[in-house]
Amino acid sequence: MTTVEIAMHPTPLGNVRIAWYEGALCALAFDDAQPPLPWMLERRFGRFGSRAPGAGAARVARAIDAYFGGDLHQLDALAVDPGGTAFQRAVWSALRAVPAGETVSYAALARGIGRPNAARAVGAACGANPIWLVVPCHRAIGSDGRLVGYAGGLRRKGWLLGHEQTTRGSRAGSRSVSSPPELAAV
Repeated sequence: MTTVEIAMHPTPLGNVRIAWYEGALCALAFDDAQPPLPWMLERRFGRFGSRAPGAGAARVARAIDAYFGGDLHQLDALAVDPGGTAFQRAVWSALRAVPAGETVSYAALARGIGRPNAARAVGAACGANPIWLVVPCHRAIGSDGRLVGYAGGLRRKGWLLGHEQTTRGSRAGSRSVSSPPELAAV
C-alpha cells in the first residue's frame, strides 16, 4: 500500500492539505476542494495510507508561507509529481513556466504545447490539476482576458493574481514572514 505524508496548513485563502510522496509534492488542495484530497489520492494510488507530517510537508509549508509573504519564487523550487496523462503533464509543466504576476490564455497554452486546437482540453487539464498554487493554474485566463474556470473559485483566482501583480515589483524575500504555524496531521 502507498503511504503519503499529509498535513494541513493555513493560508490567507483558507486551509490547504499538503500531500507529499517519495520526495515530491503530489497534491495540494483547499480543505473545501471538490473533489476532496482523499478522493484525488485514492484515484491516483488506489488504497493508500497516511503518515504524520515530516520534512517534506514542512518544506512545502515554508514555501507557501514565503509565497504569501512576498517571495513569489519559493514555490518554483519544489519538486512536484502530479501524476496525470502525458497531455496533462505537458499543460502543467507549461503553467509552471508562466512567471508570477503574468497570465496566459488557455489558447496560448495550447499553442505553446504544440496542440493549437486543444484550448478546451487545456482548460480541462487545468481543472484536473492536483497541485493548487505550485502548478499555477490561476494564471490561465480566457482569450478575452476574463478570469474563468478556477477550481478554487474565481474570488481566490483574482486574489492570487492581484497578490502576484502587487508583489512582483518588490525584491524577493524582502517582506518579513512570520514563522510558519505547526503542521497539523490529518
